Amino acid sequence: MENHTDVTEFLILGFSEFPELQFPLFVLFSVLYLIAVLGNLLIICIICADRHLHIPMYFFLANLSVLDISSLTVTVPKLLTILLTGNKTISFSECIIQMYWFLTGLGIEFLLLTAMAYDRYVAICNPLRYTIVMNRKVCVLLAVISWLTGFLEVIPHAIVTSQLSFCESKTINHIFCDLTALIKLSCTETSVIEMMTFAEGVFTAFTPFLLTLTSYVFIISTILKIRSKEGKSKAFSTCSSHLTVIILLYGSIIGVYNQPRSVDSTHENKLITVIYIIIIPLLNPLIYSLRSKELKAALRKVIRRKPY
Repeated sequence: MENHTDVTEFLILGFSEFPELQFPLFVLFSVLYLIAVLGNLLIICIICADRHLHIPMYFFLANLSVLDISSLTVTVPKLLTILLTGNKTISFSECIIQMYWFLTGLGIEFLLLTAMAYDRYVAICNPLRYTIVMNRKVCVLLAVISWLTGFLEVIPHAIVTSQLSFCESKTINHIFCDLTALIKLSCTETSVIEMMTFAEGVFTAFTPFLLTLTSYVFIISTILKIRSKEGKSKAFSTCSSHLTVIILLYGSIIGVYNQPRSVDSTHENKLITVIYIIIIPLLNPLIYSLRSKELKAALRKVIRRKPY
């Protein structure tokens, strides 16, 4: 059997099935990429600059923006190169690194969103103890756990995947080096990596989703007990943006990875993948800034500030 070292590069097809749309897609994705990066950078700068935003919710939001910029930079530039130049090759090591960082970013995002859900739970269900429970040490600890867990849990996947043999086609019919696409190309036994992927999905996706869902069951239950309409509206507005992001993220992930193998849905998968590698990082700053009075007020301060 061929050794994996015989493979020096892969071909990422991208959207090659639409040759006439390569340049328009390049322009579109370039604009979306720039807006997403600049939007997340703006969120980070505003949160760092305004001391009124130095609270747990915006601390986690800043972490999420850093993660979004990193994830965008790992996947999108290569896709833009493919669309503009037609050069679809990616080296073996670059492919493994891209796969590793994508899975890492996904795991970190799930955990950060879970931490944000817990923050909203404490704020709405236990407001009197909020400053005690969500103190600076707890917030930093939750963020560090999220980042470290995301980085460490994917290392076994990267190691095992790098040892796979690819004997026939080396063409990846996707827009980046996705783990499932690499598994399909392998001519060796992949039951181990598939079991690892399933276990990782339970640990980094299903468990955080269950914890987030539990938090929102308590949150919604508490909101419904509030008598005044104004109180209900104010309580719901504090978590509506976070809930919107969760629905978008988990919905797109389920759409890609929960389809029957017998169904050929490559085109649909690529479009859904665009949602969670480009659209969601683009929408995060917009969703949070539009729903947050504090962020909008801080942004107005920045705009009105006179240069010296």
